[in-house]
Amino acid sequence: MIFGKIDYINLLPLHIYLKKYPLPNGFKAAFEYKKAVPSKLNKDLFYRRIDAAFVSSIESARKKYKNLNLGICARGHVWSVLVEKNTPMQKDLSSASSNALAEILGARGRVIIGDRALALYCQDEDRYVDLCALWYEKTGLPFVFARFSCTQKKIIYAKILKNFTQKKIKIPRYILENYAQDRNICSHKIRLYLNEVIYYKIGFREELALRCFIRAVRFKFQCSRAPSIPTPL
Repeated sequence: MIFGKIDYINLLPLHIYLKKYPLPNGFKAAFEYKKAVPSKLNKDLFYRRIDAAFVSSIESARKKYKNLNLGICARGHVWSVLVEKNTPMQKDLSSASSNALAEILGARGRVIIGDRALALYCQDEDRYVDLCALWYEKTGLPFVFARFSCTQKKIIYAKILKNFTQKKIKIPRYILENYAQDRNICSHKIRLYLNEVIYYKIGFREELALRCFIRAVRFKFQCSRAPSIPTPL
């Protein structure tokens, strides 16, 4: 089993979870990680160079993939997917969904994602447009930036990840401090980001947001506010 790994702070809780998961020794030895940026993992999964990964939400819509109700989600703001104000239009080559999101939202400027975006936003948020905040303003919905997709062994991955969204993952202090120093983001901001901004469970409104986003991208129209839809009991 080859799992694609994105080394961004927003997936740090998952990496801690998987490291602690009690896999049998033989199975753990066969469990490999391939590290890359989101756009590269999109291609690796498409060409079956890996078995599973969190891929861009727009990529996860392909019929060939088996998806779990697990993604990188945010509601109201995200801090790490930005457009820099008063700059020429420029895509972030490491992303797919974020570039498409900027386009359908009509946000003009340089797209920046990931830990670099998070560091810049924490330094001076007024210089940037938070694309999740703009999406929420226009649609009233959360946004799913990436979704867990696989080409095979969905039952095994579902079993491994079953409890991931049901427990709070404690990140060891030394790991948090290492990320803070390496990414030039204070540890307090990282904790806020992971505890209050990012979440992982894809529910009813996240599925609705995915459908709205994918439809907007496919038919090249800009987003408007979604109708109020009651959450089913």
